Amino acid sequence: MKKSLQGLLLGSLLLTAGSAIAADYKIDKEGQHAFVNFRIQHLGYSWLYGTFRDFDGTFTFDEKNPSADKVNVTLNTNSVDTNHAERDKHLRSADFLNVAKFPQATFKSTAVKADGDALDVTGDLTLNGVTKPVTLKAKMIGQGDDPWGGKRAGFEAAGKISLKEFNIKTDLGPASQDVELIISVEGVQQK
Repeated sequence: MKKSLQGLLLGSLLLTAGSAIAADYKIDKEGQHAFVNFRIQHLGYSWLYGTFRDFDGTFTFDEKNPSADKVNVTLNTNSVDTNHAERDKHLRSADFLNVAKFPQATFKSTAVKADGDALDVTGDLTLNGVTKPVTLKAKMIGQGDDPWGGKRAGFEAAGKISLKEFNIKTDLGPASQDVELIISVEGVQQK
């Protein structure tokens, strides 16, 4: 009887430990430990880099079961910044992001699959009033305790989107049809 009770207790502890692996994280926006950057070729001669300064989101991470992972991000398109005021004004216009009509862009994951050490994060990206599936290649940078008694996890991700697929019709030339996304996020585990 004693061995059965010990086995039952051990089994329930293992079951509880397995379910505690999945954790919810809030992107550390306040600490500025997250970036949504992009780059696009300028006339095929150089790269133009930019970022979105205002966004927020959450993710669920389960190291043992990536298919349980989720990502939800909302960004304010008016926060686009390429370090050039006139260009940023043009990017906010109806020629590109049309921020007056579509002030936010969102990404909501629909599937996460392990691919070696990386994760393929597929989701619906809504930008400029258009929703299309996008797959990002993500990789964990690290996870663990922080100095303030919390837990954190950090990832970087990259992907590519076609301007025309998101109803951005301004033609910047053949070398400038796609935008590369470069994303780095650190999340604080929620209790």
